[in-house]
Amino acid sequence: MPTKEEIFEGVRKTLVEALVVDEESVTPEATLLGDLGAESIDLLDIVYQLEKTFNIKIEQAELIPTDLLNSTQYVVDGKLTADGLSELRKRMPNANLENFEKNPMIQNLATVLTVSDICYLVEEKVGRAEC
Repeated sequence: MPTKEEIFEGVRKTLVEALVVDEESVTPEATLLGDLGAESIDLLDIVYQLEKTFNIKIEQAELIPTDLLNSTQYVVDGKLTADGLSELRKRMPNANLENFEKNPMIQNLATVLTVSDICYLVEEKVGRAEC
């Protein structure tokens, strides 16, 4: 199983190539959309490259839980409800949702995803694949 450092370097390489950004800008706390300029279409390429690099399978809902964001059970007037925020915390346990929770408009969620979140997801997937 790759180390945390090896996973970070693999994620960094993928993001540098997919987003055409400098290696130095890909830090653990950098947000994909805000800091690195990713667009939603870039996420598909990033997922594909990570799957190839680490020999894992990533469902799109694991990266951005679109099913949750489209649910009338969890979204009212474009905002996640308290139940929606609780479900989001379960699905993205390492994500820093502190600022998002202050104004949980669903269009703001994309700005939350960080390089560290991607690394955590890959670590989990690689760990499960190794078992």
